Amino acid sequence: MKSIITVLLSVMALSAGAQNDPAAKAILDKVSAKFKTLKTVQANYTLNVTNRAGKNAGKKNGTIFVKNVKYYITEKSLELTSDGVKMWKYEPAANEVTVSDVDNSNQSGITPQRLFTNFYDKDFIYKLNGNKTINGKSLAEIELTPIDKRKNFFKVYVYVDPVQNMIMSSKIYENSGNVYEYSISNLKTNVALDDALFVFNKAKHPGVDEIEQ
Repeated sequence: MKSIITVLLSVMALSAGAQNDPAAKAILDKVSAKFKTLKTVQANYTLNVTNRAGKNAGKKNGTIFVKNVKYYITEKSLELTSDGVKMWKYEPAANEVTVSDVDNSNQSGITPQRLFTNFYDKDFIYKLNGNKTINGKSLAEIELTPIDKRKNFFKVYVYVDPVQNMIMSSKIYENSGNVYEYSISNLKTNVALDDALFVFNKAKHPGVDEIEQ
């Protein structure tokens, strides 16, 4: 999925929990607890991609909406919609939507819900690196190393606003050498979001080609 949301990588197998930093856990636990109290979350995001050579490989802007297990992510070249049962991936350029079932048993993937809640507890070794100023805000930098070396990334950094107890940006280092940097702005919580937002509406996309997976 293309959003703030995405967060994962790997290097070598490590013993779960053996090297976890209590200070980092305390911050991440607060993020998880805060998110669980929210009825909805809405935010704009920016994705910057840097390649192995350190050159800019692209930039995308989008918006994410989350309501319980439902989410809707939209940007110029892609829309991801899920009502918690089905997931629709719509590509405007091809006017094509791929429909698949949501696999709730698959804990290796990162949904918006897992990103903001307890994704870190079983999948990563984590530590607090201190504070870093980003866009004029002092954010806690937490370094996460995936336990599963089969992941396509080896390091993730998340930056947490200690006042709002929310993840405001993240940086993902892929084994390929690409770096994905997400940042969040215009964060709103508990705004009214209609359930219809989280179901793909074919009527709004005349002639759409639907592919079932």
